[in-house]
Amino acid sequence: MVEVGLAFVCALVAWSTTAALVARGTRSPRLFTAAWAGAAAALAVALSTAFPGALLGFSEATFRVLQIGIGLLAPLLTAWGAVEYAVKSPRARFGTRLVVTTLGVVPLVVLVMDRLRGRFDNGYPVMREHYDTIPALALGMVHLFAGVALVACAVAAARRMGDRPRVSKHELTVLALMALSVLLEVVVSRFGLGILGQLLMVGALAALWVGFLRAVDPPRERQSRRAGRGRSRSDRGGYDDERDGADDDEEDAVWGRRRRRERDDFDDYDDYGDYDDYGGHDAPDEGRAPAAGRGSAAPSRPQRLLGVITIYTLADGRSEAFDEAAEDVVDEVARREPDTLLFACHTVPSAPSQRIVYALYRDELAMEEHEQQPHVLEFGRRSAGAIVATNVIELSLSGASATDNLASMLMPR
Repeated sequence: MVEVGLAFVCALVAWSTTAALVARGTRSPRLFTAAWAGAAAALAVALSTAFPGALLGFSEATFRVLQIGIGLLAPLLTAWGAVEYAVKSPRARFGTRLVVTTLGVVPLVVLVMDRLRGRFDNGYPVMREHYDTIPALALGMVHLFAGVALVACAVAAARRMGDRPRVSKHELTVLALMALSVLLEVVVSRFGLGILGQLLMVGALAALWVGFLRAVDPPRERQSRRAGRGRSRSDRGGYDDERDGADDDEEDAVWGRRRRRERDDFDDYDDYGDYDDYGGHDAPDEGRAPAAGRGSAAPSRPQRLLGVITIYTLADGRSEAFDEAAEDVVDEVARREPDTLLFACHTVPSAPSQRIVYALYRDELAMEEHEQQPHVLEFGRRSAGAIVATNVIELSLSGASATDNLASMLMPR
């Protein structure tokens, strides 16, 4: 009776955990959450067979369900979810999906249709005592794929240790929990282990549960980066002081075009007098005061404000890297570009993989200078790996209305 009660409790815990994982996954639906929820469901179904098996003895039907759950679907889905979670390459994820489809369909047919041998009892049955060579080989291929996939995911996460150590360590912890879950599933599938097998199955489910919760709640490094960003350059040491000279040289090269444009405007005014200033209309009467803000040296020409909307579609799992790069470039634009009147990055609540950047420039030359800025080029380099598609919309301002403190709210200097 102890075995029967333990099997009932394990099945109840498994289904409760699966329901909680599915509910948690629906809040932030991703492929890896769906895969791991499917693995939990497979474990729950497999654990459910232990109750009638402990009460009445295992049969061919319950043995097949058990092996399909813990030997095939649970390891396969866990490894697939790990790839979707840790690997950023779209080609690698697509290739993995093809392999998972093949290893899910072919071994499933073999495990359902192949003839069984041997007699069953109340304990967890051993795979090789009832399956022939072909089903054992099919399950072996699934277990080998799961092991290779988890190792590849760990390598991919470890390579990011230099750029984002905290996030990389978090990912390695999640992958270790998933590897533990797969290991326990494979051990129970191949060796049975009786009552101990039931406890190991619960352990596999617990590892999957903890890894799932850690994966959907990643650490946030941007706050610590932001906290140190407000320090003055004099507090950062000699390295940044040396870098300031290079930045100043780059800024002089970029802003030199605006100085040349202003000098050319002044020369045009000297050559053609008031004609350029008033667009061909008669000059004002003598003694009339010049327009406000015009100055006595050279009048300013009417400026045509330009706007650009850029819509970025991000790869799965790369939104945080893009947001970090966008935060840095927004700060630099606010500090270094007086002729970029507005530069803001927006998230889209209904589309988590999209970002919208809106920029408003004083004139066409300001937009050209913005595109040549070192921090803008650095943003393009850092965000290239996170962007799947880009859509650019250029705007010419025809009318606007804004509050007085809009600039201070969006771009504090």
